[in-house]
Amino acid sequence: MSDVASQRIAAELRTRILTGRLAPGTRIIQDELAEELRTSRLPVREALRIVAAQGLITLRANQGAWVTTMDIRECALTYRMRERLEPLLLTESAPHLTDNDIAELTEIQDRIEQATDVEEFLALDRKLHWTVYRRHDAEELAAIVARLWDTTQHYRRAFTQLAGEQRNWVIRAEHRLLIEALRDRDHGSAERVLELHIRRTRVELARHPEVFS
Repeated sequence: MSDVASQRIAAELRTRILTGRLAPGTRIIQDELAEELRTSRLPVREALRIVAAQGLITLRANQGAWVTTMDIRECALTYRMRERLEPLLLTESAPHLTDNDIAELTEIQDRIEQATDVEEFLALDRKLHWTVYRRHDAEELAAIVARLWDTTQHYRRAFTQLAGEQRNWVIRAEHRLLIEALRDRDHGSAERVLELHIRRTRVELARHPEVFS
């Protein structure tokens, strides 16, 4: 039962972090969380270990648990890893994408272009990318990429709030180019578009150190 409870608490913590309810640097106090969720400290402690293993929480000896923070260098390195690994994950998935998958990508992109809320955009953007990757047979690679996505979520949100309409236009164009390359079964071009898409975000983030303050 405690294992089920710890997984449930871990899922709740992960949701709070990824949706911005718990910002980087926030201290998580076990007793307060246990009281709020009406559970004992044991499943809370185990849940913190689970979320720490996902990179979203940092456990400090004799100090407790904190939502993980990144500085500008750490974020840039994470994006460099994404630049190399996500095109590889795309390569594993793209040959197996169906016509229905491509149609779904187009539908998601249509919704992205109509979105006016940052949280809606972030959810749809994640859905689009992971629809591209859904046909992979490379679980370890996908797990690494998912971790990289999650640990940069806060900074992607902060940057999206700063970016404005001009950047939105560029994102739309890159997404459309990616979908078109996948539709044409031109997987080499799809890889290059994806790599450029991720790299441009890294470069732009570097111009906004205030995101990391």
